[in-house]
Amino acid sequence: MTTFASGTTGSNSKDVLTRDALTVLQPGFPGTTAPDWLLRRLGEGLASVGLFGRNIASPEQLAALTAQLRTERDDVLVAIDEEGGDVTRLEVRTGSSFPGNNALGAVDDADLTREVAQELGRRLAACGVNFNWAPSADVNSNAENPVIGVRSFGADPGLVARHTAAYVQGLQSAGVAACTKHFPGHGDTNVDSHHALPRIDADPAVLAERELAPFRAAMAAGSRAVMSAHILVPALDTEHPATLSRRILTDLLRVELGYDGLIVTDGMEMQAISSTYGIERGSVLALAAGADAICVGGGLADDETVRRLRDALVTAVRTGDLPEERLADAAERVRGLARWTAAAAAGSAGSADPEVGLRAARRALRVTGASTFTPLTRAPYVATLSPVANIAVGDETPWGVAAELSALLPGTETDTYTGDEAAHAALKAAGERRIVAVVRDEHRHSWMAAALDALLRARPDTVVVEMGLPQAAPRGALHIATHGASRVSGRAAAEVIAGA
Repeated sequence: MTTFASGTTGSNSKDVLTRDALTVLQPGFPGTTAPDWLLRRLGEGLASVGLFGRNIASPEQLAALTAQLRTERDDVLVAIDEEGGDVTRLEVRTGSSFPGNNALGAVDDADLTREVAQELGRRLAACGVNFNWAPSADVNSNAENPVIGVRSFGADPGLVARHTAAYVQGLQSAGVAACTKHFPGHGDTNVDSHHALPRIDADPAVLAERELAPFRAAMAAGSRAVMSAHILVPALDTEHPATLSRRILTDLLRVELGYDGLIVTDGMEMQAISSTYGIERGSVLALAAGADAICVGGGLADDETVRRLRDALVTAVRTGDLPEERLADAAERVRGLARWTAAAAAGSAGSADPEVGLRAARRALRVTGASTFTPLTRAPYVATLSPVANIAVGDETPWGVAAELSALLPGTETDTYTGDEAAHAALKAAGERRIVAVVRDEHRHSWMAAALDALLRARPDTVVVEMGLPQAAPRGALHIATHGASRVSGRAAAEVIAGA
């Protein structure tokens, strides 16, 4: 078992440099047990690992995995991308027990948001996870945003700010470090940074009032980490995306906003960085700009990647492209967060509240047409009109209402449709059964809106469930907006449909 102190100078300076280079990396890895190479790197100085859906089969397995990691390094930061709602790794195969941010914003009860985050944090901590890449503090001011959407608390900066702060407080009260993202704000974009470099053309005054307000609230609430966004904001830096911008990470975040916690990059393998700079050069530039930890592993998860990044950082120090003091400072911030998690785990409090997610999902529903709707008593046909999932959400996690309706109305059948023939195929498959049409961001997909038009022309008694942003006008015999596609959101909607 190893716990590393900060570096020293002298004859072992080479070892310290190599160790610090490993310390600032946050790689992923394949499998549900730790590979030998990862354990070896932990022994050499690696201080963090990132978990994804591929690493998790059950809470028991996850607890065994994190215990395995800690046999090699007892202060390891075990990070996860567990937002709740649409983005879940802990429940990647079943759907989340918690509604996402947009549902919590729709309820607009900060105490409830705090309770949800605390229960989510309690479950993470019970599995040995001590660092969560959440919450999203992005103000979703652009309804066409392809990657944020229901991951945001909403489009109002004040609402997003108070719920971001409540989420940070709840999560950290359970002993799990919060990582507020995506600085300086990813909400006003129409490009997914997993695929290309988004750009926000707002002026400085708008950025200060809109994008930065939730981050100020998160810092005031004590957020232990902030994640940078791979976005270009010309009003702040005309050349570099935020992750690589000293003007944004150091001058704005550190100096102007006074933030002293850990700065983590978003995944460096995302195309916004890797296709332009490459992950090695991008990582050097990010550290030089003021980042402290390099997240990589969503798509790259092997020893070769870790070795390449370690060597790139060491070489950059030796050639003068990265000041040694900057690397040492970053590594010490990582170790400082590790110390905080150990102390926070010992002092965390709060009892389990396993139903808080379902209670929140029920409160988040917006139902139109309930006064004239008679709940279903016979099994319906569920037609799910499904867009292509973005990479942050992934396509592994089930969503919709069919499974929950099946439990309430046995015999419920379902199919998933995409494209211009969706309505014709769904009508044929449904036969005489009542149709429940499930959509996700109807306003962003013309084929989906056209399919829903056709279904309602043929079958006006169709029930419509919108599980994305409810931007399109409500229609159907009953319209339910869930503000997200978590499992509990589907259950809450199914209860209304079946009169449960």
